[in-house]
Amino acid sequence: MADPELIQVMDYILNRCDEKNIEAVAAAVVRRRRDLALFGGMKNLPDPQKWARNLSAQIGKEAGMETLTELIQDMAVRIVRQEAPELTEKQAEELTRSWIPGNNVSGDGEKELPPDLLKSMIDQFVSYSTGRMSDGEDQRLRSDLGSWPDRYWKAFPRVVQLIIRDFLKGEILPEKFRSEIDIALKIR
Repeated sequence: MADPELIQVMDYILNRCDEKNIEAVAAAVVRRRRDLALFGGMKNLPDPQKWARNLSAQIGKEAGMETLTELIQDMAVRIVRQEAPELTEKQAEELTRSWIPGNNVSGDGEKELPPDLLKSMIDQFVSYSTGRMSDGEDQRLRSDLGSWPDRYWKAFPRVVQLIIRDFLKGEILPEKFRSEIDIALKIR
């Protein structure tokens, strides 16, 4: 017998979802795929509803946003260490940051880049990587930023790196690449 929630979701997508909402559904699917890719085949992933109930019970009504963020970060770190002890501290930190929406600070304490700037950087990086960038633009970027391809790559969120890598390997077409990048930049 089919899962009743799945039937409701499929009915909504196929029969009632308008163009605006289909983008939200697509973004949710991309984010879920990213989470599954990051976690691989891990068993015993946390139940988000149970996690939220436990968190609510811990913080009570008086906790501020800062306390809430700290509790979420601590809980995420514990889960990552428990479920993936083989990860390095940096990998665990990156994974933890990906769990916490709205955290606009990178692991180095730097602010995340605005989506428009990231999109421009992605275009330059892909242009360079596919040999379509002019020598003049490459030289200008190198004089301004040094080894800019490395700096750009490190600045990209992990999900963007995965999408770019798939595109450069020829595993996704340009149209799908653009769509996935747009969705990834919306949900980060």
